Amino acid sequence: MDIDTILLEAEERMAKSLDYLQREFRGVRTGRASTALLEYIKVEYYGSHVDLREIAGISVPEPTQLLVKPFDPGAKTEIMKAIERSGLGLNPQSEGSQIRVNIPSPSADRRKQLVVQVRKMAEESRVTIRNERRDANKALDVLEADPKSKVSEDQVEKAKEYIDEVTKATSTKIDDMTAKKVTDVEEI
Repeated sequence: MDIDTILLEAEERMAKSLDYLQREFRGVRTGRASTALLEYIKVEYYGSHVDLREIAGISVPEPTQLLVKPFDPGAKTEIMKAIERSGLGLNPQSEGSQIRVNIPSPSADRRKQLVVQVRKMAEESRVTIRNERRDANKALDVLEADPKSKVSEDQVEKAKEYIDEVTKATSTKIDDMTAKKVTDVEEI
């Protein structure tokens, strides 16, 4: 393995962590309806657990309402049960072959809980990013210690500085995303 490969892999893993956090944030409830709120709810469908988005279409007909249209009408009751069990505090209403879900504004206490949850998710991502930095630095140290690699100390130091820069930039993005999500959650 060479320095470029180590740096590239570290950058890719940090970017994946950032994407994962973004997806997680989309699932956190605010006062507005978002299809991401329901997309990853697990529904028991013919003996296996699948994401809701795989067995139903989800749309936003109004700012505070979601409409779920199951591809298989027989799955409607399981979808309703899954939404109720999701812990989001939602009450699905059956309406013909579709399900209507009203999104009430969260109470002040619930908004505080959501802010804590958002900050916890962000901290977990920061830990993941720091772990990626540590792993890359270890790989660089191993490469430097290997006499066959012909890598100089200066090259390793420059690579470590680059990894630190990428880590700081990624952490800044996490902070920005967190601040934006906290603002969204705190809005009434």
